[in-house]
Parts: sequence; structure tokens; C-alpha cells
Amino acid sequence: MKRIKAIYPGSFDPPTNGHLDLIERGSKIFDELVVAILRNPEKDPLFSVADRRKMLEAMTAGFDNVSVDTFDGLTVDYALRVEARVILRGIRAISDYEYELQMALMNRKLQPGLETVFMMPAEKYSYLSSRLVREVAQLGGSIECLVPDLVAQKLREKMDVAHKFANGEQPLPSETKIRTRKKRS
Repeated sequence: MKRIKAIYPGSFDPPTNGHLDLIERGSKIFDELVVAILRNPEKDPLFSVADRRKMLEAMTAGFDNVSVDTFDGLTVDYALRVEARVILRGIRAISDYEYELQMALMNRKLQPGLETVFMMPAEKYSYLSSRLVREVAQLGGSIECLVPDLVAQKLREKMDVAHKFANGEQPLPSETKIRTRKKRS
């Protein structure tokens, strides 16, 4: 019997409870699931690829058959490189379906042997997107029920630094990770 390896590609900026729901459920369906973070230079992400990878690795540490990786370029090319046979995609609404169907058909045209599996998130996450989480966090709203605790903490840290900059305060060097040298007298 063939083992089925799937990839779950996305930007994950930031990872949400909806992503975690699909990862958990996907890990029960596929023999191996690779959460694949797309490096997209066209976007201005809130979190670096390295930060998103660390968060996702922490979130998926309890799943023996889940790994986290990064890629750029076409998803089908990445799938071939890691020998995946399936692309896992989440669909929340009709608008997602239209976009995802178009992508799945293009992927099939580019790589006929690669299948796309659509999964709906749990009902309680059906409205949830990374974009909405970022907006709620930026406006000071509660995000605790939207993202894992680790991600909520990272978002609070990001928003605190942004708030300090906006108010003309000087963040601590550890917050901005900018190190300055003391001038010699």
C-alpha cells in the first residue's frame, strides 16, 4: 500500500486556530503532512518566514507525522520536490471555493498526478483568516480564541512595538532587535 504524503501550503501570517484545526485533521488522513510556508517577496508579512516556521513547529510538535518547511515558486514544483501526492487546502466560504477551484485546476493542468483535497474548517473557525486576526490585533481586540497562545503572545509583542513607534516612544532594543554601539568618548 502506498503511503500518502500531502502538503498544506500557505502564508500562515500568522498561524491561526483554523490552520491548526486543518493540520490536526489532515494528520489523521495522510501518512505524512508537510506544512509548507510560502516565501512570497511580493507580500509585506507581519512575521518573518523564520518566525512563522518557529510558531508552526511549536504548534505541531505533538504530531508525529507533521513537519514544517518553507518554499518559493510554484506549489506543484515544491510538491514534486518533496514527493507529495496531495495538496491540502482549506475552504471557508463560497468565495474561497471559487479561488481554490481555479488554483486546483491550474495545478492539475501543470501536474496531472497531483491531487487537491479541500477541507472545511470546524464551524467555529469558518470565518477565521490570518488577515482578520492581524486586523483585530492591530486594533487592540482580543485574539485569544482565534490563535494558539504562542501566536497571541507574538502578536501582542509585535503590536506593542508598533504602538510604541506610533506614539513616538522608543522601544527597548530587545523589542526591535536593533543593536547600537555605544559611542566612544
